[in-house]
Amino acid sequence: MLSSLLVANRGEIACRIIKTARASGLRTIAVYSHADAHAQHVLMADEAHAIGPAPAAESYLQPEAILAAARASGADAVHPGYGFLSENAEFAEACGAAGLVFVGPPAAAIRSMGLKDRAKALMQQAGVPVVPGHHGDAQADEVLAGAADQIGYPVLIKAVAGGGGKGMRRVEAAAGFSKALAAARREAKAAFGDERVLVEKFVTRPRHIEMQVFADTHGNVVHMFERDCSIQRRHQKVIEEAPAPGMPADMRAAMGHAACEAARAIGYCGAGTVEFIADASEGLRADRFYFMEMNTRLQVEHPVTEMITGLDLVDWQLRIAAGATLPLDQDAIPMHGHAVEGRLYAEDPSRQFFPSTGTLAYFKLPRPAPDVRIDAGVAAGDGVSVYYDPMIAKIITWAQTRAGALRKLESALSQCYIAGVTTNAAFLRAVVAHPAFAAGQMDTGFIDAHLADLLAPAADVPDEVLVFAAIGLVQHRVATQTSAGGPDPHSPWNSTNGWRLFGTAEETIALGYKDTPHMVAVTYTQDGVSAGINGVRAVAAAAGTPDGDVVALFDGVRKSAAIYVGDQTVSVMRDGACWTFALPDPLAADAADAAAVGGVTAPMTGKVTQLWVKPGDAVPRGAPLAALEAMKMEHTLVAPRDVTIADVLAAAGDQVAGGALLVTFDPQEG
Repeated sequence: MLSSLLVANRGEIACRIIKTARASGLRTIAVYSHADAHAQHVLMADEAHAIGPAPAAESYLQPEAILAAARASGADAVHPGYGFLSENAEFAEACGAAGLVFVGPPAAAIRSMGLKDRAKALMQQAGVPVVPGHHGDAQADEVLAGAADQIGYPVLIKAVAGGGGKGMRRVEAAAGFSKALAAARREAKAAFGDERVLVEKFVTRPRHIEMQVFADTHGNVVHMFERDCSIQRRHQKVIEEAPAPGMPADMRAAMGHAACEAARAIGYCGAGTVEFIADASEGLRADRFYFMEMNTRLQVEHPVTEMITGLDLVDWQLRIAAGATLPLDQDAIPMHGHAVEGRLYAEDPSRQFFPSTGTLAYFKLPRPAPDVRIDAGVAAGDGVSVYYDPMIAKIITWAQTRAGALRKLESALSQCYIAGVTTNAAFLRAVVAHPAFAAGQMDTGFIDAHLADLLAPAADVPDEVLVFAAIGLVQHRVATQTSAGGPDPHSPWNSTNGWRLFGTAEETIALGYKDTPHMVAVTYTQDGVSAGINGVRAVAAAAGTPDGDVVALFDGVRKSAAIYVGDQTVSVMRDGACWTFALPDPLAADAADAAAVGGVTAPMTGKVTQLWVKPGDAVPRGAPLAALEAMKMEHTLVAPRDVTIADVLAAAGDQVAGGALLVTFDPQEG
């Protein structure tokens, strides 16, 4: 029996594992980097041990540091979560050698599935269908290019090691193969330390469908049905659901059988996910799915399986790791209703999904309920670091029908109030509400195909939002004055709310949004405050609600928004979106007099991995200028217009700060 568990991970997955472990009566041990000293998983655990500096390579990816923490804490077992060392066979072996139970599969099984080319060869031997492609050891450019020609375009270049879309490039024609291959190799080398790739036929209407499997040490293997993970950006999942829309019973049976055979073929034990690509060009069919890879760990999207089965997958992992048999046979595993998960990322969809870093100045998620599950690893005041994946929470909803689950997810996403970083909450709402997605008409290219709809530009900030901002700012003044103490806060001579004994008082509040000033007229009365712009007006009490929300009446209609007032800013959060307005600072220097320098800046802190231009080059709009590696992904920076390069201010290998100027343009062209 296990009595204590060390969680070798961070963020929401560490919190989620600790929750089940504590419910099972286990003492829980967390590990943390210097950047995570006050993180939520550290606060949740019974004890926590520091393992190194902020970069993952110096902390969470250091097996010896984690094993030292396990020894110091007296842990019985280690749960790796996902990512980091979860699929590292050497780490699994080191845990065993140290007398620790590794909550995962045997090292041999990890190795079997760790390299995609060898995994596919093994699956072919086991009779599992695979996608046509080049999975051999030959890595010469001409061999890979020749294989792509033989397979036929479009093709997919994929890193042999790892996953999560890193080291992956889709290539439409032979002319783009060489550049895509180089980029995939660089990204694979940076993410996994292995630049080898394979080349596969790209299925034109691919659905990404995976099977959850479990196996014990007594030879039993079951599946827990499928999950559809087709909604992806940059080959990374953002919305997952179970069961897969439109899945025929015979295909579910065939895919489940293939997944269990894959697990048996490698002597698997514990929780695993067998991922398939289904050709949906003629609908889902039992003879049109292909093995893609097996993830020998718990998946990010496991909550949707838990919601439709009512089972705790981490509890199953802990039982199996302790030597127990599977709790249920295949026929006893239930499937009820439909569940959908949205991954809440700190990222800006309007800027090619660039990660957003900073402090969560305001952070409020929907209230959990039996049909609304929130898996989060952060709280208000926590930072979103450049060192780790930008996923901050998962929102999961359940209903008897898919339509009901989607409605609940859209509602839950509208209740995500976050200021300080940009998130994809509103973008996820747009996906869930899209008619094609609601109809189940999706594949892995859904986001690219519908991007114009999903990122439809707003004409400007809504007038209602401006009114909320002005009222919220006034209410913040009242709350601050009341709580600040000082010389008689009740005296009218010290009041900052504009109240008068007779009549009304008025002022104009300037709110800056995207360099455009908006002037909102505010009127104070004995009953409260009203604000208006462009004919849109609302009234509200002088004081806000206890939780800081603004409740106002617009022509008698009650509406609400969450408000955060920061240093010279006020943020309004509604429907999963956040608008942040600049407030005039009389002490600030007038930046308008500073001459702007035309060029391309680093969108965030990262490492320059490639430069394609030099001074004097004339490049067209959209041409690649530099590649920046940040948050485990490589981002290509392109020319915003036809330009001539004036200077290149960075070199490949340089670590640069967010906002750093990398390339400047000839000012004569501006």
